[in-house]
Amino acid sequence: MTSSRKTVIIGSGVFGLSTAYHLLQRGWSDITVIDRSETLPAPDGASNDINRIVRTSYSDPFYCELAKDAIAAWKDTELWSDTYHESGVLVVGSAARERDYVRKAHANDIAHGLRVTPTDTPDALRAVFPEDADVGDLAGHYTYFGLDGGWANAGQGVSLLIGKVRAMGGRVLGGKDVAGLVREGGKTVGVRCRDGSVLDASLVVLATGSWTCSAFPDTAVSKLFQATGQVVAMVQLTSEEAEVYRKCPVVLDFDSGFYVFPPNEQNILKMAIHAAGFTHSIGDGGISTPRTIKSDPETGLRIPKASVVRLRDGLRAVYPTLATKPFCATRLCWSLPPRSLCVQPSYASSSGIMTRWTRTGPLDISRDLSRP
Repeated sequence: MTSSRKTVIIGSGVFGLSTAYHLLQRGWSDITVIDRSETLPAPDGASNDINRIVRTSYSDPFYCELAKDAIAAWKDTELWSDTYHESGVLVVGSAARERDYVRKAHANDIAHGLRVTPTDTPDALRAVFPEDADVGDLAGHYTYFGLDGGWANAGQGVSLLIGKVRAMGGRVLGGKDVAGLVREGGKTVGVRCRDGSVLDASLVVLATGSWTCSAFPDTAVSKLFQATGQVVAMVQLTSEEAEVYRKCPVVLDFDSGFYVFPPNEQNILKMAIHAAGFTHSIGDGGISTPRTIKSDPETGLRIPKASVVRLRDGLRAVYPTLATKPFCATRLCWSLPPRSLCVQPSYASSSGIMTRWTRTGPLDISRDLSRP
């Protein structure tokens, strides 16, 4: 469905850019994506990361199918080049709740025809890793290995999308820090930027991720969700170490929340913990606001000391030899809670404005925006 509706998308991460890309594919002709950062991709954007897990291991069959479609899209090298790396994902769970989740995810993968390898014996589990890797004892956990999955170079994917959107006639503008939304007669009709410029629009899409609540405190969105920071750390491997561990899968432990990637081309091994996360409120408003290297150049990349211990313990459980290596970088990765990352749009209190989130950047999830 073609449309000449003047559309402004706030946020040039994977959410905003994928929405712009698919709308342009569907014939929309007047799309502008803006971002507060002068440099694109934004240095402190959650989408601008060296890797992100790509997996089908969800207990909900809908998300399993959605992820399966996303992986097929990631394999389009004409669009994504070598962004996607199919290392496979080893899924781990032992506590009752997590074991149940992993069992359901395993069943969903099988039901959807995905390639899985049982790892119910010590030998089968060890065979997932290269022989010369020092691997911890994961016996006693419920595990399975999904071959249809791995990781994506998120920063590269965002850079490619910026180029694609511009090549299709869309505008992607950096240095446009939003001061507020322009409203007339109960409708949102544009965006006002701090540089004094105003962008008129018949539709405004908020794709601002973890900054949504703090950037738009007077919208309904700020009452629904809370931004949290998840701890991330990286280890610089030697070329010899990287050659060994690069053949390993992504390991995702649902019990501890710890997960670790194979090293990338720069021989950096990244690990993180997905948990409740940390909040950071400024002033009296009580709205959690991301603390990053842009907002706090001196301390924006630091993580809580208690989390360092958890990261070390997690790495020791998977790769004991690497657990004593120094961290070469740390950060908090800011996001909104999983319940806010949905395929369906969430309308704010005034018409003409839409918030949008999705975990599956390559997919066309813009159909609902095409409705008049």
